[in-house]
Amino acid sequence: MKLALLAGTQSGCGKTTIMLALLQYLKKHYQSVSSYKAGPDFLDPLWHLAVTKSPSYNLDTRMIGIELSRQIISSRGQQTEVGLIEGVMGLFDGREGVGESGSSLDLSKHLGCPVILVVDAKGMSGSIVPLVSGFYQFAANNGVCISGIIANRVGSPHHAALLKALLEDYDMPPLIAWMLKDAAPLAERHLGLVRPQEAVLPDFSESFFCDEAVFSQALQTFQGSIFTQHAKTNHRLTGKTIAVARDDACCFIYPANIDWLREQGANVVFFSLLNGDKVPDGSDALWLPGGYPELYAHELARSDSLVSLRNFIESGKPVLAECGGAMLLGRNLINQDGCSWPMA
Repeated sequence: MKLALLAGTQSGCGKTTIMLALLQYLKKHYQSVSSYKAGPDFLDPLWHLAVTKSPSYNLDTRMIGIELSRQIISSRGQQTEVGLIEGVMGLFDGREGVGESGSSLDLSKHLGCPVILVVDAKGMSGSIVPLVSGFYQFAANNGVCISGIIANRVGSPHHAALLKALLEDYDMPPLIAWMLKDAAPLAERHLGLVRPQEAVLPDFSESFFCDEAVFSQALQTFQGSIFTQHAKTNHRLTGKTIAVARDDACCFIYPANIDWLREQGANVVFFSLLNGDKVPDGSDALWLPGGYPELYAHELARSDSLVSLRNFIESGKPVLAECGGAMLLGRNLINQDGCSWPMA
């Protein structure tokens, strides 16, 4: 599998929009495409899924570690032509320092894959050269290759041609693709992007332009040496049934966690609080993932699921309730309008 990490110069440079545009492009030119997200993020992978129709997995060097990140890519890469990782923040932004633990650079270095750098080129011409040069040299000094550039918010085809020529004149990584400045925006709310089911996925084909030959060359530096065998499992959950709430109110679920439960032998069953489902009979444990229950407080307050949740918890069986899932277990949920709704 060919693999690259799509990084940005900083947050807000249009990395996620470019990621979606590139995934749409790849879906038209390759038989199979897999997507990934650097760091602990739920919203961006949901948008990846909306394009590829396949779960997007999270990778990083801190939360799950590099070995599991390699295993995830290995298991998916054998059936995929191209894999694309969306970075986090700017290329060198991590937990601390410059390009250290948790950063996109750190992940790229450990995976041995090249970086494609997204640059916000609005109002920029010659300045793209020293900007890219600094990122290129610093990355190279840390063992990472920036193999190509994607320019965002470009004014016109003439502007794109100018940026391309300037990068070539100074022996910088080539311009792989560019996006027009009037491309459709992605809707946002207080915690970032809205979820795909709340908005229309834009078709970027009229505003995103990619050079197929240059893009292919940018992926060729990846060496498939990261593929590793899965570690043997102890099947610690054989015979156990894990109930997982999954709907628009509880939607923040890392697919790797579901994979792990099943690899441990668990029977994973899903139910919906918005539909009023009871906790499935015979469940040995309950997982209430995060999400946006405050957006559905009225429906949840009337859901028959709340009594079922309370009864399950009072039975003494284990429950994991995280973020929005924990909000469901309170006495009341007060939404953004100040209205109070009874919970479990």
